[in-house]
Amino acid sequence: MPYRPTSTLAETVALFEATLEATHDAILVLAADRSVSHYNRRFVEMFQVPTEMLARADVDELRAFVANQLVVADGERLLSDRLWDDDSAEYLGQLRFKDGRVYERYVAPQRVNGQIVGRVISYRDVSETMQHAADVERHRAILERAQEVAHIGSWVAELDGTDRLGWSGETYRIFGVEPGQFGGTSADFFNFVHEQDRPAVRAASEKAQREQGRYEIDHRIVRADGTIRWVREEADIIRDTTGRVLRMIGTVQDITDRRLLEDQLRQAQKMEAIGRLAGGIAHDLNNALTAIAGYSELAMAGVAADHPARADVEEIRRAAERAASVTRQLLAFSRKQLLEPRLFDLNDVVAAIARLLSRLVGPDVRVQTRLSDRIRPILGDPGQVEQAIVNLAVNARDAMPAGGDLTLATSYERLDDTFTRAHVPMTPGEYVLLRVSDTGHGMTPETTARIFEPFFTTKPAGKGTGLGLSMVYGTLKQIGGFVFVDSEVGQGTTFRLYFPPAPEALALSDPADAPVAATRKKTLLVAEDESAVRNLVASALRDEPYSLLLASSAEEALQLAAAHGAAIDVLLTDAIMPGKSGVELATELARRLPALRVIFMSGYTEEDLNLTGLEQPAVILQKPFTPRELRRRIRDAVEK
Repeated sequence: MPYRPTSTLAETVALFEATLEATHDAILVLAADRSVSHYNRRFVEMFQVPTEMLARADVDELRAFVANQLVVADGERLLSDRLWDDDSAEYLGQLRFKDGRVYERYVAPQRVNGQIVGRVISYRDVSETMQHAADVERHRAILERAQEVAHIGSWVAELDGTDRLGWSGETYRIFGVEPGQFGGTSADFFNFVHEQDRPAVRAASEKAQREQGRYEIDHRIVRADGTIRWVREEADIIRDTTGRVLRMIGTVQDITDRRLLEDQLRQAQKMEAIGRLAGGIAHDLNNALTAIAGYSELAMAGVAADHPARADVEEIRRAAERAASVTRQLLAFSRKQLLEPRLFDLNDVVAAIARLLSRLVGPDVRVQTRLSDRIRPILGDPGQVEQAIVNLAVNARDAMPAGGDLTLATSYERLDDTFTRAHVPMTPGEYVLLRVSDTGHGMTPETTARIFEPFFTTKPAGKGTGLGLSMVYGTLKQIGGFVFVDSEVGQGTTFRLYFPPAPEALALSDPADAPVAATRKKTLLVAEDESAVRNLVASALRDEPYSLLLASSAEEALQLAAAHGAAIDVLLTDAIMPGKSGVELATELARRLPALRVIFMSGYTEEDLNLTGLEQPAVILQKPFTPRELRRRIRDAVEK
C-alpha cells in the first residue's frame, strides 16, 4: 500500500502515539532542554517508573530512580551528555539490573528542519537472549573441560568449498600447537599428519564425503615440537533438511599411551606363547638326552681307559651335557626350570660376580659397581641370578669391541601406577633394582623389540645361540620379577632387572629326618612312557638291591601295584605322560600306600606340576639326569 500523508496535525500526533504504544521496545523522547517529552507504556512497564515522576519531566530524578536498580552505576550514562555530542544514531551498550534483567539501548537524534530538537531512546529487553548466550557459553566451557579430562578433542570441517577447519581447545593441546600456529584449514591439518599416513587419512576422508558416511582411522601426527604421537579420529557428515552436505564433524584422541600398552601386552603374550613352546620342546628333548647321557655313563663304566671307543663315548657324554645346557636355558626362559630358592642379598651376588667379570670381559672393559645399602633380601636362586648377570656382561662385552664401561648398580625403588601402566605387566609396589649398563654401540628399536626371544641373535653364525637373554628373561619371571631394556644406537644399553623383595617375616628352614636303616629289599615302581628312559632306569639299577616293577603308563602302573600285593616303597614316575599323569598316579597310589615315597622325573618346577593334592613328600629329579644322580636320589628316598 502506498504511503498516504496525514492531512491534519491531530492525525499526525495520533499516528505517532499509536506507533509508540505498538512497539515492543521501551521508548523515551527527550526534548532539547533534556526534559521528558514523550514515553510509551512499555517504558513504564520495563523501568517500573511511577507516571507522576514522568509527568514532572525531571530527567535527573528519572536517572536517579533507574540507577538504583542497576548492578553498576549505568544510571550516570542513562541520560548522559554523550547523547548530545553526536548527530548520528548511536548504540550505547547495555544496562544490567540487579534482578538479572539486561536492556540494550539505542539512541537517534530528533530533527526539525535539519536542527536537532531532541533525542529518541529505545530500550530492548535482551535478558532471555543473554541468558541463552550465558547457558551456551557455560555448556561450551563444560564441554571443553570434559574434552580436556577425557583427552578427546573435536573439530568441524566446512564442506562449502572454503576448506575451513575449526579445532576445540583440547585438539590444539593434542597437536601441541597454539591457536596462532594453526591456519584453520584442512590443508594446514594435513601438514601435521605423518607423511607416511597422509594417503590413508585422505582416502578415509574422501570416502566418507563421497559415500556420506562415518569413518574412523588411527594415524600418526608430528607435533610442533617434532614428537610423533598416535591419534584416533572418528567423523561423520552433517546434512541440512534437504540432504545437502554441509560439514564434517569429528573427534580426535591421543592413543599413544594405549598403543604402547597394547604393544607391550602383545609382546608379553607372544613371549608367554614362545615360553610354552620352548618348555614343551625342552621337555621332549630332555627325555632323549636322559637316555643319551645315561647310557654314555653306563658305557664308560664298562669301557677300559685305553679302549679305542673310550674317547668316542666321552665325546657323546660331553655332547649330551652341552645339549642339556641348551634345554636348561629353554626351561629358564619358559620359567619351568628347577630352582633352589633361598634368601640372599643382591649386593653380595653383584659384588662376588663383579670380581669374576673383569677377567671375563677382558682388560679393555672397566667393570664398576654402585651398590645401595638400602636394599632388602630377595627370595630366589642366586646361582641363576649370577648366570643372568654373566649373560648380560657377555653381551655388553660384544657390544664394546674397542672397550668401554660396564656398570652394575643396585637400588631400592617404589613404583607407582603411572610407572607400572607404562611397563606392563608390572604392578605398583617395592622392588630391588639392578641396572646393568654398557657404553657399547646400542641397539635399534626393532632389535630391542625381539631381544628376549629365544634363538634371536644379531651375532654372526657360530658366535651365539640366542638363548642368553631369553634365560635372563625367564630367570626374572620365575622369581616374580621383570626385565626391561633401554637402548639407542651409539648411546649404549641399560638392562633394568626388577626383583620383588622377600617378605620381611620370611624364614627358611631345611628340616631333615634321621635316616632309617633298611631292613628288607625295597620295591620300586617305575612309570615312564619313553622306553629309552625306562630302559635306562632299569639298566642303572640292575646292580642295586631293589625289586623293580616297570610300567609304560600310569594305568599299567596301577595294575602292577594291585597285582603286586606286597608293599611298594618308592614310586619313580615321569610327571607328564599321555592319559593319566604321573601326579595323578602318585595321588591315587598314595591313598592306598601312606608310606609311599614319590620321585618325579621332570624338567618342570613343583609349581608347574601342581602337587598340592599330594599329601606324601615328593622329590623332583630333573631331566636329563645321570645314573649316578638317579641312584643317589633313590637311596635318599628309601633311607628316610
